[in-house]
Amino acid sequence: MATVILLRHARSTANGSGVLAGRQPGVRLAGRGEEQAAALVGRLAGVPVDAVVTSPLERCRQTVAPLLADRGLTAGVEPELAEVEYGDWTGRALKELLAEPLWQVVQQHPSAAVFPGGEGLAAVQARAVAAIRAHDARVTAEFGPRAVWVACSHGDVIKAVLADALGVHLDGFQRIVVDPASVSVVQYTETRPFVLRVNDNGGDLSGLVPPAPHDGQAPPSSDAVVGGTTGA
Repeated sequence: MATVILLRHARSTANGSGVLAGRQPGVRLAGRGEEQAAALVGRLAGVPVDAVVTSPLERCRQTVAPLLADRGLTAGVEPELAEVEYGDWTGRALKELLAEPLWQVVQQHPSAAVFPGGEGLAAVQARAVAAIRAHDARVTAEFGPRAVWVACSHGDVIKAVLADALGVHLDGFQRIVVDPASVSVVQYTETRPFVLRVNDNGGDLSGLVPPAPHDGQAPPSSDAVVGGTTGA
């Protein structure tokens, strides 16, 4: 199967504001975020990106814009990769939300958390994982098993996808860190995914490109190599 780069949107005007922005309109990239989005072109210079899919929210579309312009690509918009629908919590100050009983549920037992007037985190994971897997199958069918594609989404959404890929219960997803403009990389196989990178904030990403098979080499496998990397 293909390799997916899970890209969190770059730093936005909501990051660090002390407010839960959610799907609130008008949230754009901050100055630092624009720099991070521009730098993504260089970070992926050695990666042959075959497709890009993005959350419909503006900060995600802005994040992938420089990469799309550089590669001459058009992004597919996927509503199932949108930010969590926080419902009545949207736009509220985080210091106020700390006093809500639901806050501790979100932190300690997120699989049971359902935001008032919004959606539950278990539903978020289900929709996001289904979307990622569907796009991965489509990209693989179109471009082959060595294809690499980018999915730009949001922190909690990516954390939920990574928890599924790691075989970690959703109640442990808060242990995963996904910074703005970071990339996490997953390679799905017929039987299980392999997580190649998590919260990568570094430079050159060419090392994640699947190697070309050599003559006589076994086809990609779902088995892990003992003492080494995946067989894919």
